[in-house]
Amino acid sequence: MAGIKSLAKDTAIYGMSSIVGRFLNWCLVPMYTTLFDSSEYGIVTYIYSITALLLIILTYGMETGFFRFANHEDWNNPGMVYSTSMISIGTTSMIFMVLACMFCVPLSRLAECPGHPSYVWMMAIAVGVDAYTAIPFSYLRFKKRPVRFATLKLVNIGLNIGLNLFFLILCPWLSKVAPGSVSWCYDPTFGIGYIFLSNLISSLATLLMLSPEITAETWEFNGTLLRRMLNYSFPLLILGIAGVMNQSIDKIIYPWLVTDHAQAMADLGIYGANYKIAIVMVMFIQAFRFAYEPFIFANNKEADGSRKTQAYSEAMKFFIIFALFIFLGVMFYLDILKYFISPAYFSGLKVVPIIMIAELFFGIFFNLSVWYKLTDKTIWGTWFSLGGLAVTLLLNVLLVPRMGYMGCAWAAFFCYATMMVASYFTGLKRYPIPYEIGRIASYVVIAALIYGIAFLATTPSAFINYALRAVLLGLYIFIVLRREHIPLLHKTIKPTTIHEQPPHKNSTNQPQ
Repeated sequence: MAGIKSLAKDTAIYGMSSIVGRFLNWCLVPMYTTLFDSSEYGIVTYIYSITALLLIILTYGMETGFFRFANHEDWNNPGMVYSTSMISIGTTSMIFMVLACMFCVPLSRLAECPGHPSYVWMMAIAVGVDAYTAIPFSYLRFKKRPVRFATLKLVNIGLNIGLNLFFLILCPWLSKVAPGSVSWCYDPTFGIGYIFLSNLISSLATLLMLSPEITAETWEFNGTLLRRMLNYSFPLLILGIAGVMNQSIDKIIYPWLVTDHAQAMADLGIYGANYKIAIVMVMFIQAFRFAYEPFIFANNKEADGSRKTQAYSEAMKFFIIFALFIFLGVMFYLDILKYFISPAYFSGLKVVPIIMIAELFFGIFFNLSVWYKLTDKTIWGTWFSLGGLAVTLLLNVLLVPRMGYMGCAWAAFFCYATMMVASYFTGLKRYPIPYEIGRIASYVVIAALIYGIAFLATTPSAFINYALRAVLLGLYIFIVLRREHIPLLHKTIKPTTIHEQPPHKNSTNQPQ
């Protein structure tokens, strides 16, 4: 249980940076859409969708590879693993940045921003730096320093937001009231370029702040080790690419599946806006992922026998318990949370529960990935992800023409469900873990019953509804604490019986 408590604490700390960061970055969207027209913001969206894929490619699964080999029984030298990873990622990132800068003019045409090659080279450098700093951030996770990890992430986010506000709000105002004060750093015609410039500056600042971690180990390179790491990590690269495609392919192909292009783009906007409400589940899963990878590899190295697999079983159970709580919380108070988007988008609220359950399936799939990561069979993760991608494509083609964006939601649901089920049954044969399926199923049933009671008992009074749902959430927590014998609520007090009388002060057992 001590390991699970540590995992929970680290998840909370990592989650702080993830949740706060995503929320604050999301708050920039209204500003962007107010300041720039749709065609300009379309360029921003397009470039950032490309950079998400490039970041996966440039890290090529080496973050997980670092954790695996830093704890590997054949390489009892984490410092060498770290420095070898840094040299490898640093070399490939530098090559990418140089090539992107050399060919930024033709690349700007491919990125739908002809005449603005600066957008390309700024984001190319930012992505290259982010790929390189991914390993020092992994090093912090390996060293179990979540506070420094979260602090640096939040400083990066805060700097990026501050620069956006400076360039897009303060500088235009100053250029009107005191033109000479900002003429040296501000050009009104640069427009959305300041979004990319802010990203670049914050990435470079993070690189500088990570210098203690970059120089923390003696630099040495081992070619044999790198080859083994690449063999281990390459399937994770394919898995990562497939994962990004699973999350974005529906949005990419949606306009091609709907005959009315104008209606397709309107539907896509509604779907995308409502998808963001489910971001609470996504943020929890991301926070859990940051904490879980160093946990599973360290546990594999330190624990033995049944204690090792029991820890993974406990982690799965508590992950699902907390994810169900998040689902209930979002669905119970969706009438409030929906105001994060415009009322014009409320028609798409019906996708929220489907997307949240789909993301829960993905979180369970990530938990299940422990078996192929610990047995160095990461190719299985690739097959599962590619299979999920095939399901996504097939169901989008079949369902979207009939159901619109609801077809996208159901495609995501069945994609992650397929990946989850396939990984579970394959893992049963190759690395059996005694998951408490019956107990987990009982929590799913309890959550479903509470969910059903809340909506069957809905009244015309919003106050009564919210109060009842708060009580039901409290009931769910009470049941969990009671059943899991968590000391916060349930302490087992050993009663005094006639067979266990306290020794008399004159007893012969008393020391003389």
